[in-house]
Amino acid sequence: MCGIAGIFHLSTPKPVDPARVRLMIDAIAHRGPDGEGVWTGPGVGLGHRRLSIIDLAGGDQPMASADGRLVTVFNGEIYNYRTLRAELEALGHVFRTHSDTECILHGWRAWGAACLDRFTGMFAFALYDAERQSLVLARDRLGVKPLFYAELADGTLLFGSELKALLAHPRLRRAPDFTAVEDYLAFGYVPDDACLVAGVKKLAAAHLLVADRGRPLGRPQRWWDIAFSAGARGTTAALEEELVDHMREAVRSRMIADVPLGAFLSGGVDSSSVVALMAEASRQAVETCSIGFDVAALDETDYARQIAARFATAHRERLVSPDSYGLVDALAAAFDEPFADASALPGYSLCALARERVTVALSGDGADEAMAGYRRHRFFAAENRARALLPEGLRAGVFGTLARHYPKADWAPRPLRARATFEALARDPAEAYARAVGVTPPEMRARLYTPGALAALAGHRAEDRWVKTMRHAPAEDWLGRAQYADLMVWLPGDILTKVDRTSMAHGLEVREPLLDHRLLAFEASLPAALRLRGGQGKWLMKRAMRRYLPDPILYRPKMGFVTPIAQWFRGALAGEAERIAQGARLGATGWFAPDALAAIAAEHRAGRRDHGRLLWQLLMLEKALGRLFGV
Repeated sequence: MCGIAGIFHLSTPKPVDPARVRLMIDAIAHRGPDGEGVWTGPGVGLGHRRLSIIDLAGGDQPMASADGRLVTVFNGEIYNYRTLRAELEALGHVFRTHSDTECILHGWRAWGAACLDRFTGMFAFALYDAERQSLVLARDRLGVKPLFYAELADGTLLFGSELKALLAHPRLRRAPDFTAVEDYLAFGYVPDDACLVAGVKKLAAAHLLVADRGRPLGRPQRWWDIAFSAGARGTTAALEEELVDHMREAVRSRMIADVPLGAFLSGGVDSSSVVALMAEASRQAVETCSIGFDVAALDETDYARQIAARFATAHRERLVSPDSYGLVDALAAAFDEPFADASALPGYSLCALARERVTVALSGDGADEAMAGYRRHRFFAAENRARALLPEGLRAGVFGTLARHYPKADWAPRPLRARATFEALARDPAEAYARAVGVTPPEMRARLYTPGALAALAGHRAEDRWVKTMRHAPAEDWLGRAQYADLMVWLPGDILTKVDRTSMAHGLEVREPLLDHRLLAFEASLPAALRLRGGQGKWLMKRAMRRYLPDPILYRPKMGFVTPIAQWFRGALAGEAERIAQGARLGATGWFAPDALAAIAAEHRAGRRDHGRLLWQLLMLEKALGRLFGV
């Protein structure tokens, strides 16, 4: 696990100053505290910060092939590198190290871009080919590892693991992209195909970008995809066994490391499943850790202790106050772009706790997306059953009329919000789901924006990204379409960004075995009824894991990290709410109407409406604008 950065001159091979590359990697030194390296050639410079995990003595980067033709910098892990090495050695390739990085060099020489299909792992890498005068940028299937890039006006291509690496280059122009603000306010994060800094892009998950000197920079090409095809065949018992086999292999392959390794343990289904399979494969006690809260209603540590005792793990936990808003500035620094998923606060503390004992931690991320484990999946499936009761032409009129005659009840649990449900039923399924995954709806965003800001959007609407993804998804039903969009939009933009930034801020590598692409392909091939049945998400997974885990763990309500944002802005952060209400910083952008900001804060303070999440979004946006643009 590392940080990478580099410079490539597209037009001519003019020299690259190694000091500039060093500035870029110094900006991301937290990603690799164990070493650094810079390599330059005609028109190219590659930089690397190393967090040593595999082949501690021989895996330094940038790494060149024996003949000097290929040079690479790599962030991530190739878990099947030993198998690949044996296959490449059989083809006559000679290895000089025991690192997985070298498999990229030999794999590219042997198979070209097709080597990506052979890699099992998480990765973002750059590979320079001196003979072809080309630079290749590649990113893993799900976007576990980030990769930013930008083309400057003079034809210089910059890239880096984080935005701050690019910002360290003095010629990168800093200007905000307001369409990214629209996306952020809609979802609470800047999606993976957008960036708050105009002109900067993120290489999308499962994409490859080839830059050839002397040619205009082309478009990234997708090299992997997944389909929800319901093609799996067999009895339920047989499919259970196959699922466990895939999970077991995914976990074991991610336990390869030359440094201390452990796991996050919340006591939920996913992390408990990972720990169970780690304990099965390990000869010694698995290191586990949990974060608990000093508010009983939010605390899950008792469940984590049960699993720790069941599998005799070396368990540690730390209680934190849910009032951990003191980390706001640290989070703003870690994420660069605004990020408003408040679970990043306890996640940051969890990574700090893990790093005290281990360098690598396994997490349970990914099962909810692949196996329909979110509450919104249940609601969406139920809504689609209701939609089927009326022809499409009648739905909008019938359900729209019902919605208009029901009072608004934002305070109620979602199943009791009849108006919200009728509004969803009146919409197209893709449109309804796009709103369900959102944080701030279009109507509220329009209330906040100035006329000039609305005009600047030029028709751009954040929800259209989800609608388009779902309508073109390779899936046989709407549930599969929703899950596909979760994997392509939500997962890289929110979940994996959160894990990457909070872990790498502490020099910790996090691995997600439940995102193994072979496991995902199997899960996507299951009939929908084996993913979601009787209102129970992850149905087959929970059934399969009963051999390891007790029912109270498997079937308890999902909690996740909870933070009392609404209370903060009526208490300890009341001053921040007042400052937002005054609109000095956000109003200066010309995007937000000061009167609207003031009204939002006043409604929240008075308890008339719960605008806690919106105020949190605005606070984190303010922090990011200040750091990036001096606003």
